[in-house]
Amino acid sequence: MAVTLRDVARAAGVSAATASRALSAPHLVAPERRELVRRVARDLGYQPNRAARELITGRSGHLCLVVPDLENPFFSAVAKAVQARARTAGHAVVVADAEEDPVLEAELVAQLGAQADGVLLCSPRMSADDLAQVASVGRPVLLVNREGAGLPSVAVDNRDGVRQAVRHLHALGHRRVAYAGGPVGSWSDARRRDGLAALDLDVEVLDLGAHAPVFAGGVAAADLALATGATAVLTHNDLMALGVLDRMRTRGVRVPDDVSVVGFDDAPVATLVTPSLTTVAMPLARLGRTAVDLLLSPGDGDVPHVVLPVELAVRASTAPAPSHPPEPR
Repeated sequence: MAVTLRDVARAAGVSAATASRALSAPHLVAPERRELVRRVARDLGYQPNRAARELITGRSGHLCLVVPDLENPFFSAVAKAVQARARTAGHAVVVADAEEDPVLEAELVAQLGAQADGVLLCSPRMSADDLAQVASVGRPVLLVNREGAGLPSVAVDNRDGVRQAVRHLHALGHRRVAYAGGPVGSWSDARRRDGLAALDLDVEVLDLGAHAPVFAGGVAAADLALATGATAVLTHNDLMALGVLDRMRTRGVRVPDDVSVVGFDDAPVATLVTPSLTTVAMPLARLGRTAVDLLLSPGDGDVPHVVLPVELAVRASTAPAPSHPPEPR
């Protein structure tokens, strides 16, 4: 026999009305009681009747999550956390891949957002003006890993992330660090460049320009880094760092003996490669959970902007700087 809302309410020790609000309008219920109802519903395996709820409330029970590239482990990790958190609130999630195309992003929001109770835009590539237009879709919109357009947002401390990475390299004696940036228009890349510009260290940061945030982008960046004589490379994300590691190996450059490499994200693959990757660990699961909570529980008046801390995970891809610049084959 299917578990009903009354079963959930009885097990949680609340009224059916409170249980309903906790699952369909969580911002109307005190946090402790809301979490209790969600936990009981999850434990009992409660599945809401979405069709009936939409007729009564005018809400679909669906959220829309738009990401630039689902093949990137950063976005797949955020999507997994978003789906898990939304499920406990009685919402399903439609995930759409914009293929790194800002025009497609806007089209997806227009197509899917009108049928959703809210839209989560993760690392959108759209301009600030286009984001302002997206904000008028008639549904709540929240930015993940970006800020702007007067929209609520949750992001990580990108400036502090690069600061931690370069301070680590400086402590190891590196004085020439190459930075392989992300795609043109990337909001997080711009914040990291701000962080690099504000460094108060005796380190020369060599800008390798913008690159696709994929393995091949790291391969291309590695050749540029070797041409500069840098003894360390900091990349926009871990996928690029893997490309750097592979290219260094191909060219006979030892990591970390000749060149140290630092990534950004702490994707699961960072611990599976040799050498294991030193990287700026971003709280991806927390990022996704916080995004759902903010979207479903809007504040009163002020637009929330949450910034989550990051932490450098030091592993085997960094070591003391060599006495001489690397000499590739």
